[in-house]
Amino acid sequence: MSQIPPPLSYKPETEGFLEGKMLIAMPQIGDDRFERTVIYMCVHNPEGAMGIVVNKPAPNITLPDLLDQLSIPVSSESPLRVPGTIRCPVLVGGPVEVGRGFVLHTQDYFSEDSTLPVDEDVGLTASVDILRAIAVGRGPSRALLALGYAGWAPGQLEAEIQANGWLHCDPDPELLFGIDLDGKYHSALAKIGIDLSLLSGEAGHA
Repeated sequence: MSQIPPPLSYKPETEGFLEGKMLIAMPQIGDDRFERTVIYMCVHNPEGAMGIVVNKPAPNITLPDLLDQLSIPVSSESPLRVPGTIRCPVLVGGPVEVGRGFVLHTQDYFSEDSTLPVDEDVGLTASVDILRAIAVGRGPSRALLALGYAGWAPGQLEAEIQANGWLHCDPDPELLFGIDLDGKYHSALAKIGIDLSLLSGEAGHA
């Protein structure tokens, strides 16, 4: 049986190494909540890790629906007024705090009080102010809204990686913010030269 390759260049001794990277769930992840997920890592330090799943749509809700529930009016200048335009998909960001919203976005929007800069291009904001900005056309150029997040206790993610539960790759704008959610898993694997059909075949013979 061929061995699945180890995570590329993984450096468990390097604090924050996975911040700004994409985690890719392996077929043998062993957790249905993360099957075929791609996760953008926002925090990785000795206290644990936190990321946002970027390829799982939230069922039966859109951003305009959510804004309506929050009584946030959508102005005539907002891109959300354009029929058929999905400027900010609503996703299931992970199994932790599923009632809380997190907006992952380009850094052309930044709030001193509530935006966590993950890298020079991407930030994470958890306040309702960013939704108000999006509603009036002053939000980030690209964004996604995640309900919940993925979290790991100290050492937990490192152990899962060592057990071949995850691979990782560098992000790109389409992998993060693209609306082809079904294609993101294949695209992430392709970035590190892995064919899903071969990977699944090996997993089936484990």
